[in-house]
Amino acid sequence: MAAKNAVNIQHGPFYSHVSSFWAAADRSEELTGCCRPPGSHQLPVVLSSCALCLQLFLSPSSSLLLLLPHPHHSITSPHSNSPNAWQDVDFGEQKDISKINLAAGLDLFQGDILLPKSRNGLRDPTARWTFPIPYILADNLELNAKGAILSALEMFRLKSCVDFKPYEGESSYIIFQQFSGCWSMVGDQHVGQNLSIGTGCDYKAIIEHEILHALGFYHEQSRTDRDDYVTIWWNEIIPGYEHNFNTYDDNIITDLNTPYDYESLMHYAPLSFNQNDNVPTITTKIPEFNSIIGQRLDFSAIDLERLNRMYNCTTTHTLLDHCAFEKTNICGMIQGTRDDADWVHEESTQTGQGDHTLGGRCTGAGYSMHLNTGTGALEEAALLESRILYPKRQQQCLQFFYRMTGSPSDRLVVWVRRDDGTGNVRKLVKVQTFQGDSDHNWKIAHVTLREEKKFRYLFQGTKGNPQNSAGGISLDDITLTETPCPAGVWTVRNISQVLQNTVKGDKLLSPRFYNSEGYGFGVTLYPHGRATSTASGYLGLAFHLCSGENDAILEWPVQDRQAIMTILDQETDVKNRMSLSMMFTTSLSHTSAAINGSVIWDRPSVVGSYDIDCDCFRSIDLGWSNAISHQMLKRRSFLKNDDLIVFVDFEDLTHLRQTEVPVRTTDRRLIPAGLVLQGEEQQALGEGARKSMLDEAPPISLGRQKRSVENTSPLEDQNGPQYFRDPCDPNPCQNQGVCVNVKGMASCRCVSGHAFFYTGDRCQAMQVHGSIVGLMIGGTVSVIFLTFTITSLILQRPRP
Repeated sequence: MAAKNAVNIQHGPFYSHVSSFWAAADRSEELTGCCRPPGSHQLPVVLSSCALCLQLFLSPSSSLLLLLPHPHHSITSPHSNSPNAWQDVDFGEQKDISKINLAAGLDLFQGDILLPKSRNGLRDPTARWTFPIPYILADNLELNAKGAILSALEMFRLKSCVDFKPYEGESSYIIFQQFSGCWSMVGDQHVGQNLSIGTGCDYKAIIEHEILHALGFYHEQSRTDRDDYVTIWWNEIIPGYEHNFNTYDDNIITDLNTPYDYESLMHYAPLSFNQNDNVPTITTKIPEFNSIIGQRLDFSAIDLERLNRMYNCTTTHTLLDHCAFEKTNICGMIQGTRDDADWVHEESTQTGQGDHTLGGRCTGAGYSMHLNTGTGALEEAALLESRILYPKRQQQCLQFFYRMTGSPSDRLVVWVRRDDGTGNVRKLVKVQTFQGDSDHNWKIAHVTLREEKKFRYLFQGTKGNPQNSAGGISLDDITLTETPCPAGVWTVRNISQVLQNTVKGDKLLSPRFYNSEGYGFGVTLYPHGRATSTASGYLGLAFHLCSGENDAILEWPVQDRQAIMTILDQETDVKNRMSLSMMFTTSLSHTSAAINGSVIWDRPSVVGSYDIDCDCFRSIDLGWSNAISHQMLKRRSFLKNDDLIVFVDFEDLTHLRQTEVPVRTTDRRLIPAGLVLQGEEQQALGEGARKSMLDEAPPISLGRQKRSVENTSPLEDQNGPQYFRDPCDPNPCQNQGVCVNVKGMASCRCVSGHAFFYTGDRCQAMQVHGSIVGLMIGGTVSVIFLTFTITSLILQRPRP
C-alpha cells in the first residue's frame, strides 16, 4: 500500500479501539525513539525515517487503517522436511488457526469448521459422542503432530470425563489427518469423520480447540449475546470473510447457562481475518481482556464446565486426588495413630510465611499442613495419610509443594501403604526421602508411584534436630495423577528480578536432565527473547542436548524424539491450570550453518560448546523466541511466589511412525460425508472445501493396507516415565493370549477352545469348560456303575 499524506483527525470509535487495544497489549517498547501522539486530538505525523512509528492511511473505502510494526518471523514450518530449512532459525511466533487456514487458502464455516448438511451439532442430542471415542492417527500426519495429538487426548482425560480409544471397527470415529489447515466437523456424524492437523497446527492447544469442535462446540463469539461483550470491526475484516463473525440463535447454539468467557479456548483472537496487519477485527468491551481473547494455552474453567454439562458428567479419568488444605476436613486425609506428633492445619498468617495456594495474600484463607520441628524430641515423627485410592493405570505421579524451614537434619519421607493380599491396606513401602537444607522457599516435588491395586500415600515428617530448628516442614497443593512425572523440573527463582536485570538476547541455562533412554538435555530461557527477535515483551524458550555419561552407547544423531517444554501455571487445581506446552520432534533436517551444516542433534561433544557450569557440552538450541508474553505470565499463576517453573521431557516417538489402521468397508454406514483417507486431499479440499457447506461426499480411497498397532494412546510402563510406551511389547500374555492396550494397561484376551480355556491376568491358568466337566463326570459315573453291575452279575452266577 502506498503511503498517503498524514492527516489529523478527531478521536472516534476506530481510533479508540486501536489505541486502547495496543495500550492494553503494552507495546510501548516498540515505539521507543519514535514519534508519538502529540495531543489528545491528533494522530502522529508519519516519519519515513522512523520504521517503528504508527502510520495512518486512508483506504479506498475511506476507512482509517492504522498500521503497526509486525515482527518478522520465519515462515518455515517448525516441522518442515526441507534439508535447508533449519539453518540458524527458530520457530518464530505460533500462528493462530485463522492465519494458518487463510495461508492455506481455506474459507470454511467460522474459519475452521467443515460442515455437513446439518449445523446443529451443539443442540442436537444425537450429535453427542459415546465414550470412549474411537480414533485413528493417519500416517500422513507428521510425527510431531501424532505426539501432540496424544498429549491433547491426555489433557481431556485429566481434566474432563471425555475419553478416547484406538479404532477397532466402530461405526463412529475420528481420523486425525494432515490436510491443509486446522479444521474439524461439529459433533458426532455417526460415521468416520476427518479432523485436520495440517502444517503449523501441531500445538496442544490448537488440537484441543479442534477436538472441542468435534465434541459439539462452536466458537465463543458466535453466541447470541456476543455484542454485549465484544465489538466487531466489520470494515477491518477481509472482504468475503465476514460470515465468520456471524452470531447464531438458540436453535443452533446454546451457552449451557454459562457466562461469556473471554478466556475460552474457543474464542477468536483479536487479529482474526484482519485485512491490515496489527489492526484488530474484534475487541473486548472490557479493554483488559483484549490481550486474553484467543488464548491458546489450554482449556478455561468455563470450557470444562460446559463440556461436563453437555455430556452430563463430572468425573475425570486420570486425576486420582487433589488437596489444597483449604477446608477443615483436609480432603479426607488422616493423622497417623502410631507416631509421636501431628501435622497441624495452619492458616498462612499463623506461620508468618504464607501457604503456597494463596501465598499469604488473603486474611482468613490460605491453609497448609505444618509440622513444627523446633519442639519435642529428636527423631519424633508425624504421619499424614491419604484416603484409600483405586488406580486404573499402573503408574502415577504424586506432585506436591513443600517447604523445610527448620534444621537441615529434618526429613520428609513419602511412603505408600499397599494391599497386603487380604484386602487390608497396611503394607508399608518407602518411596522417596527429601532432606532439609538452607533453601527455605516453597519447592515443587514429583514422586513416581507404580500402584496397581488400592493404596494410600503417606507423608512422614521427622524432626532431625529440634534444638537447631526455628521452623518446620510444610505441605500444600497435592495432586495425584495417573500420568508420568516430568523428566526434568527447573525452578527459576526471583523471576521478576531476572526480567528487570536482563535484556534481549540474554539467556539462562537449566541444569542437565536425563530421560529414561539416557540422553542428556536442558532448557534455554530467554527472558526477553533472542537478540534477533523483533518483538518485545516476550519470553523465549528453547531446547538443547547436553553431553552425558551415556553418550558412548547412544545413537547419534538422535531423531524422532519429541522435546516437550511446559511453563507451569501454578494454579492449585490441576484442572484449572492453563500451562503453556510447546513441543517439536528432532529431525536430521535440523541443521545449522554455525556448525558447517551439521545436524544439531548430533553428539554434543562433537557439535556443541563447553559449559563450565554443568561441566558438559551443550548443543545449539531450538525453540521459540516469543513463547509467551510477559503480560500473560503476570496475569495468571505462572509466577507464583516469584518462581517460574519449567517441565521438560524428551520422548521417543519411533513407534508412532506407522499408526494408521484399515477401516471397515462392509457396513455402508461407515461411508462418511467428507471423510477422505490418505491420498485424497486434493479431491476433498478442492473447490468444495472453499465453501462453508459440503453437499456431497467425495469417494473413499482406502489406499494401501496399514498394519494395526495398539500403541496409539499415551501409556504407562514399568521401565520409565514415557508417555508413549506400549504395555503389550513384549507380549505379557501366556498360552498364546492376545494383548490389548486398554487405557495404557495390558489386557489379555485369552484363548478359548472347545474343551479348554485360559484365565488369569496373563492367561496363566487353564480351565475346562463346564459342559466338558459334566460329560467327564457323567461318563465316569456311568463307567463305574456299569462296572459295578457287570461285577455283580458275575458274582451272582451259580457255580457248576
